[in-house]
Amino acid sequence: MGAGRIAKQVTGIDERKLAERPARIVDTSSPRDELNRSIIAMLQQDGRMAFAEIAHALDVSEGTIRNRVNSMKHAGMLRIVAIADPVAVEYKTDAMLGLKIAAGHTPQAVAERLSHLPDVVYILWVSGRFDLLVEVVSDDRDDFLEFLECEIHNQPDVADVETMTGLKNYKNQFLLKRNWS
Repeated sequence: MGAGRIAKQVTGIDERKLAERPARIVDTSSPRDELNRSIIAMLQQDGRMAFAEIAHALDVSEGTIRNRVNSMKHAGMLRIVAIADPVAVEYKTDAMLGLKIAAGHTPQAVAERLSHLPDVVYILWVSGRFDLLVEVVSDDRDDFLEFLECEIHNQPDVADVETMTGLKNYKNQFLLKRNWS
């Protein structure tokens, strides 16, 4: 169909009204978007999955996946990184510590201090009985005991700790760190 013929078919459109219409803006980086959630779920299973494979599974174009992933990365909502699973690498000690923060100190300050330690893989500020939940993984029992002695029990910012050592891990979907470098 020629351009002149198409132009004749759409002559009834009032171009002023068309220009006044607000442009439809789609936030392709939103975590509430169902397609983004599906993309993220697939990348959580395999962060190296090809965009073509994701596109085929979700019945969209590869370009759509590429654009969505790039938008989410640019918005700071998605970062694809390699994270070692403590169960897979068979750490000898995996424990969750419930910390009560000492008076005059803040959960944020304690979390910042602990976040730089390689054995600490998870820190969550919580309500209830504890102020922080801290997951610690160590190569052996002696390393874990040294960690407790040096970083927890001998620190003035920790008032009390409950140590819960892992017996069996039933699910470990992912590990998060707030301040990726």
